Amino acid sequence: MTMSPVLDIDAAKPLTPSPSAALRMQAPEWKGEAVFAHPLVPVITGVCIAILAATSIGWARSLDLITGLWGVCGVAVAVWLRTGWGRRHDTAFAVVLTISILIGELIAGYKPALSVMLALANMVEIIGAILLARRFVPNLDVSSLSGAARFLIFGAVLSPIPAGLFAAAVLAPFGSGDVFETFKTWWFGHALGLAVIGTLGLALTPSTLSRFSRPGAILEAAVLLAGVLVVQYIGLSGLSAVGVVMIPLLLCVAVRTGVAGTAFSLLVVTVLSVGGAMLGYGPQADDMTRTQLVMMAQIQVLAGYMPILLVAALLEERDRFADRARTGQIRAERASESKSRLLANVAHEIKSPVAGVIGIGNLWSTGQLGPVTPQQTEMADMLVKTARQVETLAHDLLDLARAESGAIKVDLRPTDVAGLLEDVRLSARIRPEAQAIDLQVVCEGEGLIAIADSQRLMQVIDNLTTNALKYGGSGGRVVLRALSAEDHVRIEVIDFGPGLSLEKQAQLFEPFNRLGLERSGIEGHGVGLAIAKRLVELQDGSIGVVSAPGQGAIFWLTLPHA
Repeated sequence: MTMSPVLDIDAAKPLTPSPSAALRMQAPEWKGEAVFAHPLVPVITGVCIAILAATSIGWARSLDLITGLWGVCGVAVAVWLRTGWGRRHDTAFAVVLTISILIGELIAGYKPALSVMLALANMVEIIGAILLARRFVPNLDVSSLSGAARFLIFGAVLSPIPAGLFAAAVLAPFGSGDVFETFKTWWFGHALGLAVIGTLGLALTPSTLSRFSRPGAILEAAVLLAGVLVVQYIGLSGLSAVGVVMIPLLLCVAVRTGVAGTAFSLLVVTVLSVGGAMLGYGPQADDMTRTQLVMMAQIQVLAGYMPILLVAALLEERDRFADRARTGQIRAERASESKSRLLANVAHEIKSPVAGVIGIGNLWSTGQLGPVTPQQTEMADMLVKTARQVETLAHDLLDLARAESGAIKVDLRPTDVAGLLEDVRLSARIRPEAQAIDLQVVCEGEGLIAIADSQRLMQVIDNLTTNALKYGGSGGRVVLRALSAEDHVRIEVIDFGPGLSLEKQAQLFEPFNRLGLERSGIEGHGVGLAIAKRLVELQDGSIGVVSAPGQGAIFWLTLPHA
């Protein structure tokens, strides 16, 4: 035997990890479990493989057939992949498997030369499946769609082809019949064993088995398996339409039990279907030879039932993504709650000392603390102005925290939108930035009555108007517009300033995002629009913006019509 160089996938070098070492570091948690690293595992596996090989070959030869379901390679691949990595391990396991298969072949009655050749063919298949699985399914995760598909294609479908061709050529001189028929039977039988038993072996992990920890889940799985047995038994009696019932039943198994349950059910179906065909049972048993019956059973399982494994893997992967999404949502909600509490606490802590600063500044500037010079008065006024900005920020933070935590309550009543816009216009006229700007109110249509909280709605429109004066005032005109639609009232705040790009529009309603204007001379904290959005949503409305660079901006909101 000169196979050890093929299996040279030893551990990584001390300083520079090799690709195989990287794969080992990505391996699933169960790969290092003690149960699979126990030294008795290769011995027990070897004994089981020898018995399985002798039984399968002996039974098939008694029927004058080639075995239609070869489980030896499936068991060998599953245990090999689950036990570990390393040159010593692989070499030892290859030797144990070779001896076991050879003993099984000899017990079954094959001549020594033929036994050696068939054992060699099986080892070529097993080693090919191992290398392909490690190459294309490095984490050996068959509970994902990609992992299951890769294992079925590379580990089950492709790996038996070279061994099947070799075995067909070897068996031909011993009177096995047509070489092509022998190859097909070998290929289908070995592919079935690798696909069903190999997938089942890789799917039996603590995480997948945990879904059967509840008595209800065990009972459900038992009922579904009983249904599979009943349907398959009916199929063996000669009913040709059994597949019409079996496929939906196996889909139910995939939904409820995942990859492990589906693989086990497919193993039961495969054993009964192929075994029954070898005994002469099944649909159209009177019109076909046993070889043809076996071939039909193999094709039915491979083409008709095996894709359900991919469905099970897809569903299991979807469940994992859903669990991760729920966990992420819970974490995000907790983080948002913590942030809101922090903002509220900071706002409360800021308000009291700032109020004291404002009071002292007013006393200082008015001379109540003693005579002051003009320069000191100017400095006191600047101190009060800065403190009021901090106070405004504290109020904004408190509003934002309340809005995000849902603590803001709205009193929805019929609200006169035209009168509210006029109040906002009069309030905005006294601001310094509005002195050189034409501020207009335009109302189109009648019945401009919206269901809203007048105080919160005025806060939103006042914020939009302030932004229009500060950022779009270069256009010289700001228009507050209201118009009536079928089921809502639309309010627009229009400026004729520099406008906004699509990228900036996407960031407008994010808290503390000033779109790069942090260093400009325009005051602001970037929370007003975030608060406005939440307040509008609390009033069952929507808010947005229409803008383009150089064409001004239209901030709009809609509220239900009274």
